[in-house]
Amino acid sequence: MSSIKYSVAAMERLCRDVFEKFGFTKEEAAQITDVLLLADLYGVKSHGVQRLIRYHKSIENGCVRLDAKPEVVFETPVSAVIDGHSGMGQLTSAFAMKKAMEKARSVGMAFVTVRNSNHYGIAGYYTKMACDAGLIGLCVTNSESIMVHTGARKAILGSNPIAFAMPAEPCPFWFDAATTVVPRGKLEVYRKENRALGDGWAVDEEGAPCNDAERVLGCIDKKKGGGILPVGGKSESSGSHKGYGFSMMCELLCAITSGGATSNHHVRAKGQGSGTCHAFIVIDPAIFGDAQALKDHLSTFLQELRDAGRADENVPIYTHGEKEMLSFAERMKNGIDVDISTVAEMIDTCNYLGLDYRSYLGDVDVSQAKPSFYNNAYKQ
Repeated sequence: MSSIKYSVAAMERLCRDVFEKFGFTKEEAAQITDVLLLADLYGVKSHGVQRLIRYHKSIENGCVRLDAKPEVVFETPVSAVIDGHSGMGQLTSAFAMKKAMEKARSVGMAFVTVRNSNHYGIAGYYTKMACDAGLIGLCVTNSESIMVHTGARKAILGSNPIAFAMPAEPCPFWFDAATTVVPRGKLEVYRKENRALGDGWAVDEEGAPCNDAERVLGCIDKKKGGGILPVGGKSESSGSHKGYGFSMMCELLCAITSGGATSNHHVRAKGQGSGTCHAFIVIDPAIFGDAQALKDHLSTFLQELRDAGRADENVPIYTHGEKEMLSFAERMKNGIDVDISTVAEMIDTCNYLGLDYRSYLGDVDVSQAKPSFYNNAYKQ
């Protein structure tokens, strides 16, 4: 048995209870849980409940401050700089996106940047907030050093995802992707599943191609070389400079504009926040004229993409966000597959907090689960 299927309601109840037990309010626990579960519902397994152990260890280690409140330290009608004071990334980011949406409704567009935050889940959650309100959303973040950029053999930049969402029918355009070939979370999933990494995904401390997820994660953690390659791979001939450039764009938009830490200055030391930075850009489509006309125009274009001649008649053409919409409906109905190693981590977290894991997970044998990487990664 490599995974167990749980209902969305069961996972929601577990996550909410865990975060409340850590000391968050009911509203805060619900917000954090909402971000985690959207990832699983959208099929982004790397950023869903399998990340619960990361937040557990970050809180336990003092990297996340439970009492932190986001503070606006600079503001204009179209912008703001927010200090997260090492709070939970999901809470600081929801606050920042709401601020950006409020300003965009007032003046047409807004740019809100954040420093001193923590990991915030999937970037696309926040652009979805804007899109659901009829607005255009763009969101970027930096992260711990994980990308071995073009010509280097040591990670300096983060996975630095870019997310964008714009209203359309029958589903919005929703794009969320790391600027590395894969995000760190995918390596964590492959490690749990004892699967070899894909060719061209990562390199070891010597800069040689590496398919061992555990080894690459160790390289990232020890900061002695190695990591994940940028979109485009290892060389300019395959386009590595493009992923490198996109990652740099994220650093400029969130770390430089906020005066916060670039990825290579993020920390995981006991009692210190990670220093993660985010940026949230919101545009009211009404500044271009008729917002409904824009939505109709995009909807038509997306349908033209779907209706293009297929390379394989048996494989449909999707637009960004369409697969996620289908995944959401399927998982809401049938539940979420949770890797047995993630279940074991959930049990550890429940035991740490004094919660009865059986009330959420049932009686389950996790003797074959792989030990959590984070038990060692967060010891310092």
